[in-house]
Amino acid sequence: MFLRPFLLFSSLSIATLLPNTAAFASTSEYKVLADNFKHNFHSKMKANKVPGGAFVIVEGDTILKLSTYGKRTKGGSKNVNSETVFRLASVSKTFAGTLASMLVQEHKLDWKQPVISYIPEFDLADKQAAKQINLGHIIGHSTGLWPNSYDNLINANVKMPKIISKFDELTPMCSPGVCYGYQNVAFSFIQTAIETQTHQDYAELLKRRIFTPLKMGTASVGYDAFQNTKNRAEPHVKTKSGFKKVKVKANYYQLAPAAGVNASINDMSKWLMANLGQNPSVISESVLKDVTTPGIKTTRELRRRDWRAYLDSAHYGKGWRVYEFEGRPLIYHAGWVAGYVAEISYSPELNIGMAMLLNGESRVIAKLSSQYWRDVFKQADKLGKQ
Repeated sequence: MFLRPFLLFSSLSIATLLPNTAAFASTSEYKVLADNFKHNFHSKMKANKVPGGAFVIVEGDTILKLSTYGKRTKGGSKNVNSETVFRLASVSKTFAGTLASMLVQEHKLDWKQPVISYIPEFDLADKQAAKQINLGHIIGHSTGLWPNSYDNLINANVKMPKIISKFDELTPMCSPGVCYGYQNVAFSFIQTAIETQTHQDYAELLKRRIFTPLKMGTASVGYDAFQNTKNRAEPHVKTKSGFKKVKVKANYYQLAPAAGVNASINDMSKWLMANLGQNPSVISESVLKDVTTPGIKTTRELRRRDWRAYLDSAHYGKGWRVYEFEGRPLIYHAGWVAGYVAEISYSPELNIGMAMLLNGESRVIAKLSSQYWRDVFKQADKLGKQ
């Protein structure tokens, strides 16, 4: 099947998987599936009583379907529309990985550079292990640290300097580069490296290098930017009595690379297109190849309830997950932060991508996306797409 050589030979370029865009210009063989997904999306949102959401499906540089559902606030009068801004949560990591890769390609960063070069106060109980952790390890979740190290302190809104000082109490579970341990705090160390090397603010650099050239007009970074956005979706958590509106928490906004980006579904269509190779002047072929090259195995992903029937293998790249979905490559990331869930995924082989944003915590998003890709790849099989 298609993905196995893709996983085994990391030198294979994503660009070689992209079909000729012109072949898709006149009509799409996946339009009916996109129409069906709209019906399914709205049906599931209503059945699960999710306050609001939006999705987009793109093919090459074309939007096959974009649709919105519900309200920005439960019980409110304002509808979610294509410009309504949501928190992206961990989907923010896709931007961080891409920006860092851009700088690596420009020789402004080096994946092999030790983290302590930028954060000298970082230490572990195993001092030698601390010296061995490099930028590639933190962006690829292969630091050897236990999963989600010190997320509990972020949840308690403890500030980063204090959190960093506590790492010297941790003993790694393995050597750097050997095992997978998903991180938010350590992942965000990339911000210090980026700002040190470029002498620019992370949020401003992300805007200049990605948001502005891709015309992502509502995208932003940070708590203040989100609160200053009038057309925004408010967060809702699920309780025994249904979804309840809560206040936006600033805690995870401390971790801008891991969870700090805000964007609308219209913005996400442009992000998808760029990752499908439609804007090489912004995101080059070499960057796309770099961030989607499979790194550490993420075996736990194979047990995800709504995905386990389809996944043959799972790895982490650099800010992106790399799945093998019934033998075909699927690039993916999900995000979940108090009151919001988000997903983004694309098939470099079929030149199709999709994203969903919800302002209510619901697992329905995983079922929708996994079943969508099941249907897309079945359609591809019928059409003889290889």
